[in-house]
Amino acid sequence: MYSQDSISGHRRGRPEPTPEMLSGLACLICTTDYRDAPDTEAVVVSHRDGRQLLACRGTCARMACGAVGGLDETPPPLAERVRGHRSGGS
Repeated sequence: MYSQDSISGHRRGRPEPTPEMLSGLACLICTTDYRDAPDTEAVVVSHRDGRQLLACRGTCARMACGAVGGLDETPPPLAERVRGHRSGGS
């Protein structure tokens, strides 16, 4: 398990989210592309510019927001996120 110092250090050192992360197509922490790993459960961990930011359930979610299950929100289906990304976002 990660220590609080490790989690805090990772938050401070995290680069800006990529367009794929902003569209909900990639994990905010480990950068897993959900289009290539459709069985990976993504959870909402944050918001930026009115968009949900997602991370993989478990360690990534804990590192992003402090909760293994993320925030109590449901992300849109993957197909909808892909359409939004292709059309330039919402």
